[in-house]
Amino acid sequence: MKRIHLFEFEDFAWFPNWLRTCLTRLMVVMHKFLGSTPELAELLKKALLHSETAAIVDLCSGSGGPMLEVYQLLKAESGVGPVRLTLTDLYPNMELAALVNGRSEPTLHYETRPIDAARVSPELRGVRTMVGSFHHMPPAVATSILRDAKENNQPICIYEISDNSFPIMLWWIALPLNFIMALFITPFARPLTFRQLFFTYILPVIPFFFAWDGAVSNARTYTLSDMDVLLEGLASDDYTWETGLIPGKAKKPYLLGLPKVR
Repeated sequence: MKRIHLFEFEDFAWFPNWLRTCLTRLMVVMHKFLGSTPELAELLKKALLHSETAAIVDLCSGSGGPMLEVYQLLKAESGVGPVRLTLTDLYPNMELAALVNGRSEPTLHYETRPIDAARVSPELRGVRTMVGSFHHMPPAVATSILRDAKENNQPICIYEISDNSFPIMLWWIALPLNFIMALFITPFARPLTFRQLFFTYILPVIPFFFAWDGAVSNARTYTLSDMDVLLEGLASDDYTWETGLIPGKAKKPYLLGLPKVR
């Protein structure tokens, strides 16, 4: 594989949850700038046709990424019908969970229990999504995530915004660029807290971690060829796999797992 499994700080259990939340808020901004919402909506409309229920189970949700906007877009589009969205994470964003669950919207929920993407609770049925998070998984775990979706006959949609097309030796170039980017996009983060501002502009802790984790994400992202390796032995007549690149401001690889419609 071209992918290299380096570490990202936010993966560690000891990493402060408030800092992890600050970083994931910046990822929400990145998804807005890169136009993830309509692209994901199109992928999910296809995946929902292969689901036994009109539900989406978002894994590794963090601060929600683009999924709350995707949910609203799918709700607004005619022909899609009512869709339920459940956000989950191994380290749930409890602040966002309180806001989402406080809406008393029956088709929208943030699960406050830690949910491991490699061991999804059986009651969570629907299209599984991993948005900008699949690259965090080493190959053995990534394969088990795909196999679990297939064995449970659930569709899965993998979507990445990081780009692993450059030579690995050049991945470090993204470090200073990501640091500067954090300074520019922070005003668009919501909620924009004093802590987020202080640890960005006074004591630039957040830009440092954003720069490292963002650059490493490029090196960790599975290329289409890497995905083919992960999928070896998972092909069958009743479950199909589709991979591709979505063109745009960045090369965005995706992977769809689709059970046969019964």
